[in-house]
Amino acid sequence: MRLSISHTTTYHFDRPVAHALQRIRLMPKETQGQTIREWSMRFAGAMEELSYEDQNCNHVHLVSVLPDALEVSIISEGIVETLDHAGVIGQHSGHLPLWSFVGQTPLTAPGARMRALAARVRGSAGDDLDMLHALSCEALDTVKYEAGHTGATTTAEEALGAGCGVCQDHAHIFIGVARLLGIPARYVSGYLMMDDRVEQEATHAWAEAHVKGLGWVGFDISNGISPDARYVRVATGRDYREAAPITGISFGGAEERLHVSLAVEQQPAQQ
Repeated sequence: MRLSISHTTTYHFDRPVAHALQRIRLMPKETQGQTIREWSMRFAGAMEELSYEDQNCNHVHLVSVLPDALEVSIISEGIVETLDHAGVIGQHSGHLPLWSFVGQTPLTAPGARMRALAARVRGSAGDDLDMLHALSCEALDTVKYEAGHTGATTTAEEALGAGCGVCQDHAHIFIGVARLLGIPARYVSGYLMMDDRVEQEATHAWAEAHVKGLGWVGFDISNGISPDARYVRVATGRDYREAAPITGISFGGAEERLHVSLAVEQQPAQQ
């Protein structure tokens, strides 16, 4: 599948900030079943200081806001060709050892509710893959997809207690419980081509678990499926904080408003 992606993030400040830096992870990875045909990133009101590959093999751009800027735009766009491998990415590679994805983080740390969920799926019939699919179903049944109740700092245990959340919360719950079960798991941020619309309000998130004999396998808990050719992997990490599309720091007390414009659509295959 040939996917065209156009993603613009704009920050409006009520007054110029004294200093601001943003860490940007918006360039997709070259992975199994995913080829980057073209990709560009542009900045308005900011300049790139450097780019590098982080510990999770994510492409990272560090940009600084220009002095006196009241508006900053980050424009990321390109074309990615994808194949459907039923969510299977393959064997582990990268700078971090596999065992680092078994340790919990503050966002995935389990409490009583997550331990109870782990106990329910631990008894599932079948192998680890069957158990992970059961975990995905249990997480979605327990936490309904509903925006407006959780945020970037909401933990998996808090979302489980609330009984509602978004894709980020589903991924954190899945990751935290998989780790309780001794299975390496990680967070994925990226794009999903919707079947019913081109324009979207935000990027997507899902999880991957490492299954013996298969390697990393994806689980989109919010949609109840494994990622197919409609998905584009951009960044991975132990949780949202390591794979977030944009994170930053600023000084000067300025308040900001955020606007996102995102379009993902299929293009005709080239002959």
